[in-house]
Amino acid sequence: MDTRIMGVETEYGLHTVHPTKRPLAPDEVARYMFKPVVAWGNSSNVFIPNGSRLYLDVGSHPEYATAETTRVDELIASDAAGDGIMHQLVTQAQQAMADDGFDGQVYLYRNNADSQGNSYGSHENYMIERTTQYRRLTEALLPFLVTRQLIAGNGVVIQDPTALPLYNELPTGAAPHFAFSQRADYMHEAVSSSSTRARPMINTRDEPHADSSKYRRLHVIVGDSNMSQTTQLLRFGATELLLRLIESGKPLTSLQLAHPVRAIRQTSHDLTGNTPLELADGRRMTALEIQEFYYAQATEFLARNGSHHDYVNQMMDLWARTLQAISSQNYSGIDTEIDWAIKHKFFSAYSAKNNLTWDSHRLVQLDMSYHDIHPQRGLFHLLQKRGAAARILTDAQVQAAHDNPPRTTRALLRHRFIEAARALGLDYSMDWTHMKLNDHPMQTLYVRDAFATDVSIVDELFAKVTGADR
Repeated sequence: MDTRIMGVETEYGLHTVHPTKRPLAPDEVARYMFKPVVAWGNSSNVFIPNGSRLYLDVGSHPEYATAETTRVDELIASDAAGDGIMHQLVTQAQQAMADDGFDGQVYLYRNNADSQGNSYGSHENYMIERTTQYRRLTEALLPFLVTRQLIAGNGVVIQDPTALPLYNELPTGAAPHFAFSQRADYMHEAVSSSSTRARPMINTRDEPHADSSKYRRLHVIVGDSNMSQTTQLLRFGATELLLRLIESGKPLTSLQLAHPVRAIRQTSHDLTGNTPLELADGRRMTALEIQEFYYAQATEFLARNGSHHDYVNQMMDLWARTLQAISSQNYSGIDTEIDWAIKHKFFSAYSAKNNLTWDSHRLVQLDMSYHDIHPQRGLFHLLQKRGAAARILTDAQVQAAHDNPPRTTRALLRHRFIEAARALGLDYSMDWTHMKLNDHPMQTLYVRDAFATDVSIVDELFAKVTGADR
């Protein structure tokens, strides 16, 4: 596939604190957050002018799904714009709550687990050819996804390992420690059609949101909600590159894991990457060896086929340096670029200065603060301002993605439709493929082609409607 549609859905954790009173429950705060959304969109599930989807998910989790993108930098920018949009909603909610006598502090976290043991996700979507043999693809991809946390995990402080599933099988046993991934311990299955009850690494529900005769959607729900743009570059870029390699016909099914769910937990809790993982054929390989295998295959593929986007060389260099850092146990070469390494550096220095160990509640608090999306308060944002966390995009690029859709997908049509409907004061509704004027149901647009960018069909629809209303 020369050009691939990609997107990511981010669920946010919501928390309130009040110094003296009982804070509002998350569902109450969520209603405050989405009150202005409902006011103009008549729903808590809406599409917004940048082509993305904003909604309130099960469990009172605010969620933002990026518009369809074709470039990894577009995807990172659209995702970052979601943080800005969510922060605006929290700021408005905070003021509305204060006006009603609720003056607690609201926190919105871009993370994957709360203090009650609930997990929420960061779901990637990749368009794949319908002709691709899905079972072969998932078999080839699963060992990569299980071990991808080495290069794209958020890192997490494990204060009480005994509270985790299968803790007795962890390399660290019951000792408090630092792990690669927030999400890994909450995976229940490798592949399933359910995304909540089973919580698989790959969700097989066949919803392409495109021409189903040509495409299907690969729905990956095993990833951590990264804060770092450079980590996202590696996470999305390496996964998309592996898909290209698999779709080219390269046989990569020799690394099937005997127990993927056990393996993802074992991998997360071993920062050396050296815990042996059992393969389906009886062999054993470490997580680091599996990642090195995929990196070598990707390098060979690029040598034969060339780069397909401007960030490939940067992505491959970061992939190589991250594997080398784990192998040598010297993280200094990646500790401004990979989330878990950024965290590990800061927490290690803070612990040494304050004589803390990994079971310290203060480190757990800092772990949460790292994911606070507030630009003046969140630990990651403070580190980024200090130069301790790298970035790819400028503030101007993120702001552009906040206001505008990607130019190479049907998100452009969605943007034009919303602008025109609002300008004329017309009530509308839409999903990923439909755009409908509610008072003119016969004038609904159905756009199966996710690559469609000709806005003339939108202009023609509104010309018909405004002509008929004269």
